[in-house]
Order: sequence, then structure tokens, then C-alpha cells
Amino acid sequence: MKKIELYSVTPEQLQNAIIEGVKTQLESLKIHFETKQPRTYLSRLDVSRLLNVSLVTLNKWNKNGKLKAVGIGGRVLYRQCDIENAIVEL
Repeated sequence: MKKIELYSVTPEQLQNAIIEGVKTQLESLKIHFETKQPRTYLSRLDVSRLLNVSLVTLNKWNKNGKLKAVGIGGRVLYRQCDIENAIVEL
């Protein structure tokens, strides 16, 4: 066990140092903490209806990298969070 000795520190200074240390650790935890939500996947048809574009346009966006599709089995699906992130406010 380590021994810590404090000299010339008032109780208020010690309390403030502890509070600042805890705040720093909590801020670090907030940055790295993510709530776990189940991922929602949408089909090509769902995404085309949602964005009001054709399936050909979706294919072009996928090839250009504007949208990222994932393949599961023989199906092409899009993560809903990727769709929401791809929509840019003008």
C-alpha cells in the first residue's frame, strides 16, 4: 500500500483537488460511453422509398461511397444509422 503525505494543503484545497480529479475521470467516461441500441437494417427498397430515389441511384451512391451497404447472405442491406449520418443539413 502506498503512503501519501500532504504538506501545506488546506482541507479545502484537498477537497477541490479530489473533485477536479473525479470530474476529469467522469468526462473521460462520458466520451467513451455509448448506449447499446440494437442496429436496424433497411432493405434497398426501404431506403429508396425513405429517400425517394430509385434503386439505380442507391446503387450509384453505394459505388461512390455516399452510402455504405452491407451484405448478409445474398441480400444488400443498409444500417439505419448510416442512412441518418449520410443525410447532410444544407
